[in-house]
Amino acid sequence: MKMLNWAARFNIFCFLDNQQYAFQPHKYECLLGADAVDFVTSTNIIELDDFLDKNKDWVFGHLSYDLKDSIYFPSHKKNRVDFPPFYFFIPRFTLCIKNQELVIIAEEPDKVYQSILSQPIIEERTSSKVVMQHRLDRAEYIQKIKSLQAHILKGDCYEINFCQEFFSESAHIDPLLVFQKLIKISPNPFSALYKINDKFLLCASPERFLVKEKTKITSQPMKGTIKRNLLDAAEDEIFKHELKKSGKDQSENVMVVDLVRNDLTRICKDDSVKVEELFSIYSYPQVHQMISTVSGDLKNDIKFSEIIKATFPMGSMTGAPKYRVMELIDQYEDQGRGIFSGSVGYISPEGDFDLNVVIRSIMYNATEEYLSYQVGSGITFYSDPQKEWDECLLKAEAIKKVLDE
Repeated sequence: MKMLNWAARFNIFCFLDNQQYAFQPHKYECLLGADAVDFVTSTNIIELDDFLDKNKDWVFGHLSYDLKDSIYFPSHKKNRVDFPPFYFFIPRFTLCIKNQELVIIAEEPDKVYQSILSQPIIEERTSSKVVMQHRLDRAEYIQKIKSLQAHILKGDCYEINFCQEFFSESAHIDPLLVFQKLIKISPNPFSALYKINDKFLLCASPERFLVKEKTKITSQPMKGTIKRNLLDAAEDEIFKHELKKSGKDQSENVMVVDLVRNDLTRICKDDSVKVEELFSIYSYPQVHQMISTVSGDLKNDIKFSEIIKATFPMGSMTGAPKYRVMELIDQYEDQGRGIFSGSVGYISPEGDFDLNVVIRSIMYNATEEYLSYQVGSGITFYSDPQKEWDECLLKAEAIKKVLDE
């Protein structure tokens, strides 16, 4: 982690790590962009097109869930960590690890390399426990789920991803150390440590939003979760089989697959959108997940903003139909999502990109001492509200363990 210790000196950096997963399509093991030489931030994603047209360079950054305000309609709730709707920057230093080889893109790469080597190893040390509060208690959560199911019964929507927040208003953490603890407990293929001045994202995401390779665009929505038992291989296989055969999880997953297919048809050539993988089970440290893969061939001369407008927010974090469930999210969730359920990633000089889904993440505003994490689950008419509550706690288990230490 010497790279991270070196990067911590900068006000702006983005560290992306696949934690040694060969999650296809796969290009880099690790990427780091540090120290912004230029950036763009706005409420209008079209402004990013001009930035990318003028700068054929490495670009790192994020899309906040709040970006949907300019694509669809404004939200009535704000997130106190306060990441901007989007922010992308050109780094002074870009570090890539591919096939166990480190490439440093900088004016004096040898000096950068020596500076990284000279960094001390961060020693394990105790940190103060962060006392978290629930935005909703169990009874309030269950009542909201029942209200959402009433909307489903009326035909307002088919499935909705409902999220709740856990927060602290007096948190003092070392983001670097907490991130190291988080990925040690929960190493996932779309992990990230991202800093914009006093705002931090500590992300252990298992989910990809979009990846572009030349003209091919791929999305890998995740719907369906079950716990693991790493102490009993036989029972762990039983859990995996239960998820694979779960009608409830399959129905959630296929609804999101249909939504993603519809989104991609808006930006892809006719008859090119296809489902490459349906109901596949991927195993992670705490849970098994159901993931599908949808791809298509992009239309000629498509802009980045057009891709985002057609696909964002991602269907796995909204539900279907997208517009109506976003209205219900705004009505029933007690907090703004901010960067949670948004995306962090990179754009290459060639215009390829890889963007994650910001879940299983800690958001932290060091100035305000405000720390937050959110968890959600897909709600259908057949959902058991108590089981959905339990699923949320399961998804938050790694973060809770890290903050309780």
